[in-house]
Amino acid sequence: MREQIDELFNKEMSRKEFLQHIVSGLLILFGMSGVIKALTQQSGHPGRRAIGGYGSSAYGGMKK
Repeated sequence: MREQIDELFNKEMSRKEFLQHIVSGLLILFGMSGVIKALTQQSGHPGRRAIGGYGSSAYGGMKK
């Protein structure tokens, strides 16, 4: 892997090729973080964990 990176850095390339390498690297990086987030998400409704606080009681009074 290290040799491949060194080869890429030593390779002569045009500005267009350089930008293509940068953009593809960023897409891989952000794509992998999205996959990791999707795999580590615990429940289907992460926003519905409030036990007490805003949205936990009926509007205008107590629940019946």
